Amino acid sequence: MVPRLSTLKVDLFDIHDWPLMPSVFSFRLLATDGAARCGTIETPHGSVATPAFMPVGTQATVKGLAPATVRATGADIVLGNAYHLMLRPGAERVATLGGLHKFMNWPHAILTDSGGFQVMSLSGLRKIDDNAVTFRSHLDGAQVVLTPERAIEIQALLGSDIAMQLDECIKLPAPRDAIERAMRLSLRWGERSRRAFECRARTGFALFGIVQGGDDVELRGTSARALVDIGFEGYAIGGLAVGESPDVTARIVEATAPLLPMERPRYLMGVGRPEDILDAIARGIDMFDCVMPTRNGRHGVAFTCHGPIALKNARHAEDPRPLDEASSCAAARDYSRAYLHHLTKAGEMLGAMLLSEINIAYYQELTAGARAAIGSGRFAEFQAETKAGWDRGDIAVR
Repeated sequence: MVPRLSTLKVDLFDIHDWPLMPSVFSFRLLATDGAARCGTIETPHGSVATPAFMPVGTQATVKGLAPATVRATGADIVLGNAYHLMLRPGAERVATLGGLHKFMNWPHAILTDSGGFQVMSLSGLRKIDDNAVTFRSHLDGAQVVLTPERAIEIQALLGSDIAMQLDECIKLPAPRDAIERAMRLSLRWGERSRRAFECRARTGFALFGIVQGGDDVELRGTSARALVDIGFEGYAIGGLAVGESPDVTARIVEATAPLLPMERPRYLMGVGRPEDILDAIARGIDMFDCVMPTRNGRHGVAFTCHGPIALKNARHAEDPRPLDEASSCAAARDYSRAYLHHLTKAGEMLGAMLLSEINIAYYQELTAGARAAIGSGRFAEFQAETKAGWDRGDIAVR
């Protein structure tokens, strides 16, 4: 079963509570169980226990939740997005205001995505060549040129603890020649990102390379080996959760993870169903992010130890039970399913906020449970027990 986290007081952060900056970024592997790993990442803004789920704070906010609430769920690190923040409010403005940690009042670790996923989603507004991606802002139509060097500069201005190389992510399925072209462009951009990062490097900060290659195992291998030769503080598997089936995702992760250094963190980008997270942990992945917990919360779906529950369903209208009376999250214990059903049906803001908090807390409990199970050498049992518990939910989330 998932171990419960102690309830934490939610309050504004005080600058005196901010962690001291270590001298170097590091990853310490604490235990393995088969391919599954648990460890600790040290960053300039504190430690991150792995496997870790990073709540997505695209525009310097995890939607609907105050930073202290996010921290109270057990999160050590959140994700911001360089593409969105460079357009609004602007990386230079954030820098003059003290950096992203101070700007959003989050004194803990931050990873920023460089914008590769947005390059894919803006297909109708952008042009890609070997030098850069040129696109029209989705906000005002202004032309923006994003090079690997500018992507690193933006992330340096934001002050993120972990920066990502600029890459090209393409939607699957796609022809092999298109996948290979994007993979090789991403490798060239990875080399340029590394050089730019070393020119701007500050002690303790990190840059991750991103393995591309679509659903082609051979191309993934080529990408992974080349990135290892370049040398990064960590490695991500990108270009998944973009149209392929979960079976394809699992196959690519299983083939790619062993090619990445044992002594570096491994990050699976954008994959966020609880079952997919457990499957990826079993294959050696350390870090995850996804909008699924908060997006589903805004649409009335709660993730629980019983499985996903759709609060809009009429069956919950007169149900006095909490979602999970044993949860560490007060919102999951203290509000009835009937009340959460009412808030969701009425479109009340509080419903989205409570369900988003419940969902982020569940993902943190899931990864905390995985860490404990790996440490005690029983991850396979934990995975099977957790999945069996989901049979009591009332929907399947895709």
